[in-house]
This record gives sequence, C-alpha cells and structure tokens, in this order.
Amino acid sequence: MQPRPSTFSIVARDPEKNAVGVAVQSKFVSVGSVVPFVSADAGAIATQSFANVAYGPDGLDYLREGHTAAEVVELLTDSDDEAPSRQVGVVGQDGTVAAFTGDECFDVAGDIQGETYTVQGNILENEETLEAMAEAYESTDGGLPERLLAALHAGNDAGGDKRGEQSAAMYIAKPEGGYDGGNDRWVDVRVDDHDHPIDELERVFKLYDITLLERETPEETVSLSGETATEVQETLADLGFYDGTPDTEFDDEAVDALESFRGMNNFENHSLVVLEDAIARGWEDADGDGEARLVEAIWNGLSRLERI
Repeated sequence: MQPRPSTFSIVARDPEKNAVGVAVQSKFVSVGSVVPFVSADAGAIATQSFANVAYGPDGLDYLREGHTAAEVVELLTDSDDEAPSRQVGVVGQDGTVAAFTGDECFDVAGDIQGETYTVQGNILENEETLEAMAEAYESTDGGLPERLLAALHAGNDAGGDKRGEQSAAMYIAKPEGGYDGGNDRWVDVRVDDHDHPIDELERVFKLYDITLLERETPEETVSLSGETATEVQETLADLGFYDGTPDTEFDDEAVDALESFRGMNNFENHSLVVLEDAIARGWEDADGDGEARLVEAIWNGLSRLERI
C-alpha cells in the first residue's frame, strides 16, 4: 500500500473575489503535489488519506458540468472501491460545499462544513483540530489567503497531525489572477520539507504577495523619517545597498538605495513611493532583522490596501 499521509486541510471560497482555494499541512513530503486541485471556473478540491489524485481533475470536471459539491463527492466515491480509506473536501464556484470521510480512515478523522468552506483531517491528535480550524477561518479578518493560513495555524496549535509536521501548501485560483493575468493561478506556494512548514509557508507567501499580487493604489502616502528612517538606512547599509551616513532624513541617496533593494528583490509590482510608505507604516511592528524585517515591514504596510 502507498504511504498514507496524515493530513489536515481547508477548502474555501471567497465570493467577493470569485476565488477558490485549498490550504493543507501533512506529515508527508510535498503535500502540495498531492492534495490541492483548484480551478477558477469550477471550484476547489482536497483529496487526502490514501489520496486518489484522480479525484482532483475528475471532480473539477464534474463541477464544470454543473454538479453540486455533494453530487461530486457521490460520483467520486461511488466509483472507487477504496473510498472507505479516502477523504475529500469540495467547494464549488456555485457556492455548494461537501466532504467525505471514509469509515476506514485512521483516527482521529472527520470533517466540518461552513457556509463557504470545509475542513477535514485524518490521523489527528484530537477533534479540536478541526473545530479550531473552522473557528479561525470564520473569525479571522483579511482576505482568503490570510484566513486559510489562520486555519492551518489554529489547527496545528490545537493538536494538528498526530505524526508531526513536514510539508504545507496553499493554492488559490481566481479568474485572470495569475502572472500578468495569463491564467487563474492567483496564489500558489508550497513548502515540501521543513521542521515548521506552516510558519515557512506564511513567510514564503508574504514574499509571493509583495512580488506578484496587486493592491489598490493608496489615497495618501507617507515618507520615511525620524528614527525609522535611520534604522531603515542602517539596514540597507548592512545589506550593501547604502553607502551614506544613516540619518533621520531619508534623502535622495537613501531613496536610491531603496530602489536598488526593490530591483534586487523583484518588488517592482509596487512603486517606490508605495514601497517607502509601506515600510514607514509597517516597520515598528515588523519582526526579525535585516532583509527579513524589511520584507515584513513592507507586507505589514501593504496589508491595509485591498488586493485587486
């Protein structure tokens, strides 16, 4: 028998953004290559617990044909002799939600549905894992990525995978959401092998967000000044971008250094003015040091702006 990943996941839909997605964590290498299947014109599916990866493309095709999520689950499991060992969660772009947990899935296994989401897991430490995921998704502010990540963190903190942690993934689709609008792959980040994969997934997502996702234009911006300006210049100097003497004024030389940092890190998705504004607003709450703190500050500062 193939390895059976112990896994918890959430499948969800954001009606306002017309987006659908899956977030998942498992004691299994590269869970992102096995569990999530997402398409903006159909919906999102998580297949796990001795996963049948055919459930992904077949289920999305059924959704495109007009079947509800419950009908998709029935069609997939009725034709599968190994269905008692499987789990699947389905959310359709039509707004329907359904899940299935086979009787032979290893305990603790189960699923919970809400209006726009389903959470499911197997080989869990406890039932509270799924309850915590559902509560976190419903109570977290922000966009679909933030709510999916919050669900993973909450599930892990409540008990999570009985066998531990190894990999995590988040995959979200929306129409023309991909690079330069060429496909629907709006968010696609994975951590294939890590001691703390959900934390690492969040770090990678923040880089992805700054680099690839667009935000609304701010109505007003602020410039770096005072102690924050000095600390940012010191950081840019440590990173080799700034040769001047750090000061409370963020002068032209400092702006040029920030421009070099922006180009080196592919942050051209945001204007230099917006980037400076984001750092000014997000610096105080940013953790870490060096480049990690700069990235965290930018993400914090941009978070007030709606994603497009």
